[in-house]
Amino acid sequence: MTYLLSAFIRGHWISALQLAVFVATGFLALRSSGLPLRRARLIGLVGLAASAAAFGLAITRPNSQAIAAASIWAGVLLLATVVVMVRRILASEAITIQSIFAAISAYLMIGLMFAAFYAADYQLHGRYFFSDNRPGNSQTFQYFSFTTLTTLGYGDFTAADAGGRAVAVLEALTGQIFLATLVARLVAGFRGLRGQEDDHEDGKD
Repeated sequence: MTYLLSAFIRGHWISALQLAVFVATGFLALRSSGLPLRRARLIGLVGLAASAAAFGLAITRPNSQAIAAASIWAGVLLLATVVVMVRRILASEAITIQSIFAAISAYLMIGLMFAAFYAADYQLHGRYFFSDNRPGNSQTFQYFSFTTLTTLGYGDFTAADAGGRAVAVLEALTGQIFLATLVARLVAGFRGLRGQEDDHEDGKD
């Protein structure tokens, strides 16, 4: 949903709206994390306070530093949400279809997380990130992030400096490792359980 928001709607306020969606997602993940209630509440309060500050900066002071700070916080928030979700998936004894959907959601959040960090880098380096001095915005950073995460590599947008390229390589490796380990493991385990259930039912017949 956040990708569609940035793809079809333009304006400074769209980043703040995306941050609000990320906060809601983080709270949902925290609610089902299995953490002790007191710790979960503390994490939630800290996250809410920092998100409110980032939200206020993005709305009231839309300069490069404020936008970069809000983007960095959005990336950190998404990273924390991914960690909570993966932790919950690995702690679960049973592999269900919900586990697979959660892993896919975490994979998509990784793409949004890197897009937020690219946006912050763009703001902090004089609005310079892509080759040929191509301008950047939420649409292009998310597009670049997901084509990198999935290793499609169309080549229409490429990072200009060594730092941006290093982060892009890290994202590509993260995407492949995530799919090849966690998602593939969950799908294989789920299919194995379904096969055992089918064999058990056939044995009853």
